[in-house]
Amino acid sequence: MIRMGGRRAASRTLFLLLLLGAGLLYAGCGGDDGVAAVAVETVAVTPPRPILRWMGPAFVRPVDRELVARCGKEVGIAIELLPAPANPVDRLGLYLQFLPAESDDIDLIDFDVVWSGTLAPHLLDLNPHLTAEERGQYFPIYLENNSVGEALVGLPQMGDVGLLYYRTDLLEKYGFEAPPDTWSELEEMAAAIQAGERGENAEFWGYVWQGNVYEGLTVNALEWQASMGGGLIVDAEGRLALDDVAAGALDRAAAWVGAISPESVTVFQEEDARWQFQNGNAAFMRNWPYAYGLGQAEDSPIRDRFGVTRLPRGEGTEGRHASVVGGQQIGVSRYSRYKDTAADAARCLTDARAQRRRALADGTPPGIAVLYEDGDVKARIPAAAQIAESLAEHAVARPAAMTGGYYTEISLVYFIEVNRVLTGEQDGASAVARVGEQVAAWLE
Repeated sequence: MIRMGGRRAASRTLFLLLLLGAGLLYAGCGGDDGVAAVAVETVAVTPPRPILRWMGPAFVRPVDRELVARCGKEVGIAIELLPAPANPVDRLGLYLQFLPAESDDIDLIDFDVVWSGTLAPHLLDLNPHLTAEERGQYFPIYLENNSVGEALVGLPQMGDVGLLYYRTDLLEKYGFEAPPDTWSELEEMAAAIQAGERGENAEFWGYVWQGNVYEGLTVNALEWQASMGGGLIVDAEGRLALDDVAAGALDRAAAWVGAISPESVTVFQEEDARWQFQNGNAAFMRNWPYAYGLGQAEDSPIRDRFGVTRLPRGEGTEGRHASVVGGQQIGVSRYSRYKDTAADAARCLTDARAQRRRALADGTPPGIAVLYEDGDVKARIPAAAQIAESLAEHAVARPAAMTGGYYTEISLVYFIEVNRVLTGEQDGASAVARVGEQVAAWLE
């Protein structure tokens, strides 16, 4: 349980107890009644040993404890790792209780990439604590995502980005020499492979992705819009940026439903898509890097029969490859009693040594570009080259930094309206208009 202002309260309590004890001692030692005075021995009170508290990953791994021990020694203060709630809503809710209360109980926090704007008022600017060389090691997209105004409020612990998974054996079977570069090529290939495979597998589909009413749909839809040259809900100045191109991108995705994607894709999340693809029932899938290792498990039906590449681009001069980034960041509470030391710890927990160790321990993709040139990292993460390319060249950040504390509400409105396009309740233009009407008050 987080104690609001725990250290300050403890100090006040100790002070009052000492005063009370002194008064009782004086009363019990007599005064002018002729009783002999009792000798009082002064006892020194040892102040508590400094400690940094990190509300870290929901599921603590051995590598996390290893890094905490190393970084604690390096910064000169032990780090206590406190697991955060696994549910993101619960975790953010907890942060929004103790941070606004200016509690100094927590020094470091682990936060999702889309919480930078929401938590920024309570997080320390890390720019003064980094050299230009240290800043330059991280992929620029994370510095962009974690910069709110002039303040850098978080450092990436990892790299995470959208990828296109494809069945290498089926591309060869149907005469395709390479994975699709454009959405038109994906539509053509998915339809051809689906038609061919349906003779033996009625459950087979061309393309699976995440279309449920949740943050994952915001991710997918922003990738469609950005790849076709459209806006990302809100631009860098915080102004509404949905347009006709964005509306057309939503209509295009809606046309996939029931054609090359199952109608149930409108309730798919990451694991639903992975289950469909990994069980041999889809030719293409949009997902995060985590799915690669699971697809290569010894009992996987598609082991050694799939590859990954960048997501397709839109056609025309405005078309580009676009992959939304995710991942966990580390920030320092502005209310920490040990701000400088906590900033040093944040830097240590996210530096090249730490991210290399995570990569080798459990295959976590790094958020530092140079690590993708490391032979051991490439051996541990077979999709390293494709992940690095997408992070360096095609990465897109959700508009969290420029929407302040309203990103969650704006994304909620957006993915609800996008899902209504996918289910045929409205068209893309109507969705764009409705989103604009509902989020306008938050952008003023």
